[in-house]
Amino acid sequence: MSELALPLVGLVGGVLAGVSPCVLPVLPVVLLGGAGAGVDGARASRARPVVIVAGLVLSFSLFTLFGTVVLALLHLPTGLIRWVGITALLVLGAAMLFPPLERLVERPFVRIPQRVPGFHGDGAAGAFALGVALGAVYVPCAGPVLAAIALAGATDTIGPRTLILTASFAVGTAIPLLAIALTGHRLAERVRALQSRQRTIRAVGGVLVIALAVALALNVTDLIQRRVPDYTQAVGDRLGAAAVAPQVTGAGSLQQCQQAAFTGTAQLTDCGRAPEFSGLGPWLGVAPRTMADLRGKVVLIDFWAYSCINCQRDLPHVEAWWKNYRDLGFEVIGVHTPEYAFEHDTDNVTAGARKLGLTFPIAVDNRSATWAAYRNVAWPAGYLVDATGTIRLVTLGEGHYDKAESAIRSLLLAARPGATLPPATDVPDATPRNADRTPELYLGADKQQGYGGTGDYGAGTRTFTRPDVVQPNRFALDGTWIVGAEDIRAGEGAALTLAYTAQRVFLDVGGTGTLTVADGGTVRTIAVDGPPDIRTVVDRPASGAGTVTVGLSPGLTAYSFTFG
Repeated sequence: MSELALPLVGLVGGVLAGVSPCVLPVLPVVLLGGAGAGVDGARASRARPVVIVAGLVLSFSLFTLFGTVVLALLHLPTGLIRWVGITALLVLGAAMLFPPLERLVERPFVRIPQRVPGFHGDGAAGAFALGVALGAVYVPCAGPVLAAIALAGATDTIGPRTLILTASFAVGTAIPLLAIALTGHRLAERVRALQSRQRTIRAVGGVLVIALAVALALNVTDLIQRRVPDYTQAVGDRLGAAAVAPQVTGAGSLQQCQQAAFTGTAQLTDCGRAPEFSGLGPWLGVAPRTMADLRGKVVLIDFWAYSCINCQRDLPHVEAWWKNYRDLGFEVIGVHTPEYAFEHDTDNVTAGARKLGLTFPIAVDNRSATWAAYRNVAWPAGYLVDATGTIRLVTLGEGHYDKAESAIRSLLLAARPGATLPPATDVPDATPRNADRTPELYLGADKQQGYGGTGDYGAGTRTFTRPDVVQPNRFALDGTWIVGAEDIRAGEGAALTLAYTAQRVFLDVGGTGTLTVADGGTVRTIAVDGPPDIRTVVDRPASGAGTVTVGLSPGLTAYSFTFG
């Protein structure tokens, strides 16, 4: 991507985030905040809407850039920022109801120079604090573009591109939010009844802020995300992929190769120099490697995670290539970049690799530093490097194995003219072809997708009752569950019911216990013992719609459903 295009990507990504379903619960507060009066019911400052939005975009940008790093350094939980924001909203809502408390809240701002417009008088300092608090709870709505920024912050790779992207994203997301806030302010100015009832409007705004804080704490706002289709996702995903693509010079670029991989048109070309490995360790069973060490060999850099079903279908091909061509100057480096917290555990990675029968060199990328160096965007992903250190082919996701192996053979012959190659490998391609299959469903509260039951799905111990009918591509719970940020742990009578379209259904689950699977009138049990990994709960002759109920013995922990 050109440097001129980068601000445009950030700007459009910000606008999309500002109108996405995730931000809808925040909009009424922004609207009434812009219309609200100052302390003691004074007429609202014209700067108030600008101050609210400025506080919001500033806080969520800073929290996204640096929040992960700061929390990690202080050994604090990742959800702390959100809870600080919720607490601040409760305090600010109460302050809007009680002017003496608002004056106390605004006191820290008295040192801001008087020449800064909007921060003195009419409660605009409190408006800035309201914007800052909204920004803290708005971070999960950042979208794919700011997710790329968060990755840069988490991996200490903040540079000019990241800062440009952040600034343009902030401007983009401010546009719709500022329009909402200014609408509230203009209504308050033009409607005489609103002018005479500023104290009432402020009280209503305070109640609304408190209600938003309570709804966020109880995850009631998730209902909106579940009920309203994400009309921004398709464009946002493309922008996110563009945002993470690096600048690579040469006849081609890594970005272009990634885009070709997404569209299935990838072929041997010049994708730029292969970045050096960064932040890897430990290496499993082998001495650490560097790209410089591997010069002269054809190298496949394979990004994977051991509990990823797509990776598990891809890795047999990678292992077969490694065994078939390693004596001819071919090297595979498996870079294990975790998706879940349990995948950070090196023992779990070792056990997962052993279970999959992997023998090629594996390096653990727990800080996602090498993932970031390659600006990778998917599991699995392969970066095929020739003997000169140039990336020649990128593969993202499953399939196209014959094309990838043909490229390996071509590069080996180019590096060793006249070499005799063994026959090509013959590993069945298990890539699912049913395009209508149910998408991956995460079960933890933070990334929950597809919950179709009744009641609150927030974190904590809860008792669920399964509805009579579970809608397609949705799951429901029954019994007692402990809902966590990225998982759910079974209690008494715990069961998952899923309505799906697929040939195979996999549950990522760990612990010691038993799964009881009721599917199509049959009941079978699956023993579970060990770290989290995927278990097959449905295996049909062909793809189709169905409903399965999986009972989990107490103590088992489930993470996601995936499909084949």
